[in-house]
Amino acid sequence: MRIFILSISLFFSIIASAQSSLDELLRLYNNQSIPYISVSTLKTIQDTVLVLDARERKEYQISHLKEAIHVGYDNFKIDSITKQHIPKDSHIVVYCSIGIRSEDISEQLKKAGYTNVYNLYGGIFEWKNRGMPILNAKEELTDEVHTYSEEWSKWLFKGKKIYSN
Repeated sequence: MRIFILSISLFFSIIASAQSSLDELLRLYNNQSIPYISVSTLKTIQDTVLVLDARERKEYQISHLKEAIHVGYDNFKIDSITKQHIPKDSHIVVYCSIGIRSEDISEQLKKAGYTNVYNLYGGIFEWKNRGMPILNAKEELTDEVHTYSEEWSKWLFKGKKIYSN
């Protein structure tokens, strides 16, 4: 039993040390099947792409990117996109808190035939960390960001951290 506990402790310490940077964290959880788009690039083309928010409704209501469409994660259905007859060559950027859930949703879009799908590197956290504007449910500027969990909140350096609503 003692060896098992030591093994588990070692495993979690390796995981914790591997997460010392956002790059390392994303490499740990993602398979990089979807190209990333940077905050600065998205900012320059934001009005010309379809932006999808892959977080849960309560996260989206706290704050989201301008004109982002909430698609969720836990109950996401690819039909919610395909039934809108969005051209398969549309430029689509998907984001979540830091870029893990958004890769999963992006992979579903790619599998459905969408060819220009991108994952926002660092998600809404990186967007806010770079000083970009976010909106609340009333479409007003806000500093609040739902951090998904206390564990993930360490990646949000700017703004007011919200853990639930």
